[in-house]
Amino acid sequence: MSTKTAVIVSAVLILIVILAGVFLWSRLPDPMASHWNEADQVDGYMSKFWGAFMVPAMMIGLTLLFLAIPLIDPLKKNIAEFRGWFNIIIVFFNLFMAFVHGLTLAWNLGHTGFRMSSVMLPAVGLLFVALGLMMRNAKRNYFIGIRTPWTLANDIVWEKTHKLGSKLFIVAGVLTGLALFFPDKAVLILMVSILGAALIAIAYSYLVFRQEEKKQA
Repeated sequence: MSTKTAVIVSAVLILIVILAGVFLWSRLPDPMASHWNEADQVDGYMSKFWGAFMVPAMMIGLTLLFLAIPLIDPLKKNIAEFRGWFNIIIVFFNLFMAFVHGLTLAWNLGHTGFRMSSVMLPAVGLLFVALGLMMRNAKRNYFIGIRTPWTLANDIVWEKTHKLGSKLFIVAGVLTGLALFFPDKAVLILMVSILGAALIAIAYSYLVFRQEEKKQA
């Protein structure tokens, strides 16, 4: 995906969520439900203004940050090699945020006949699958990917770690999506899957680094 396409799609998504807040303003409660616990019960609220416009504000800020990263990274040439995948992640992130915002607005409008986790978990899973696919193509840089002292120090360590990390994040995404069939264990499955993938990848990067050191000794 080109950067221009990613910017246009992201801008459209941001505009949609802003307009949703504007047009639904008079129908939204104050305060608005903003957080759900493990039992899918509301346990957090925020003012109507922030409930309607905090997510689009986050989308704007983070999209600008994502677009700035390839410009300020000392290894920007490496990012250029997988820029298409990075642009896809920018769009996926904004789609995810827009989806979450849509669910929040629907709930606050009185459409409460669904379990928040049941619709959120597949979306989170898809996001992690997308991240895993990007990792498969990521080149060494200072902002995107599994950045440990060992991956940043060596291209071989980076490549091997990200090949494994890609598989781990895809598996974590699939497990997160399947967690909706185990609602009582959903949060546990989510946390174990994601943290497990990250910790294994970090440990693996160290082991590969030591192996490469021994080869050069």
